[in-house]
Amino acid sequence: MKFVIGLGNPGVQYKLSRHNVGFLSLDNYAKKHRLVFSKEKKYYLAKRRDTLFIKPTTFMNLSGDIIAPLKMKYSIEDILVIVDDINIPLGQVRIRKKGGDGGHNGLKSIENALNSNEYKRIRIGVGSNQEKNLSNYVLSNFLDDELEILKETFNFVSNILDLYIYRTFPEMLNYYSKNLNSYSDKINEYQNLMAKGGKSESKI
Repeated sequence: MKFVIGLGNPGVQYKLSRHNVGFLSLDNYAKKHRLVFSKEKKYYLAKRRDTLFIKPTTFMNLSGDIIAPLKMKYSIEDILVIVDDINIPLGQVRIRKKGGDGGHNGLKSIENALNSNEYKRIRIGVGSNQEKNLSNYVLSNFLDDELEILKETFNFVSNILDLYIYRTFPEMLNYYSKNLNSYSDKINEYQNLMAKGGKSESKI
């Protein structure tokens, strides 16, 4: 069994917030593959093949609460977390097999629950704004232009997840490595276009 855990906060007021890019990624994947999330006690759950998709409803700071029981039955190797990152430009994607929490409370909670930082994660850039309080910024909503850019991001992540589910993590990394430059160039092009007041011609 594999687990893909998208981090975020429950509630309509947080639906399009930067902190919820993990939720948004899984929502996009579910829509694309016609999956339905069911409401459980502490999370929303969907399944495809031998993979469970989880959106915790414990709020970001307690994300580890739903992961702790998993380590009793499964290996940490089976866990992949999708999370926002303010240190990465909007829409850019990074994959790591392990690493620190980087000050992210959701990852910190997961690391404490697993007593390890050796779990896979997909980090999605949400940009940064030095003029705002950090907490306020990550809880602020994406702008319409930013959501247009993220459509491309979510489809890239969806392709990555398909390889993780149907094949292996190394094959997923191989696809990511081969396509990262062209994907990043496309995101940069979209950002430049939006900055000039243009519109993306993406068919997504």
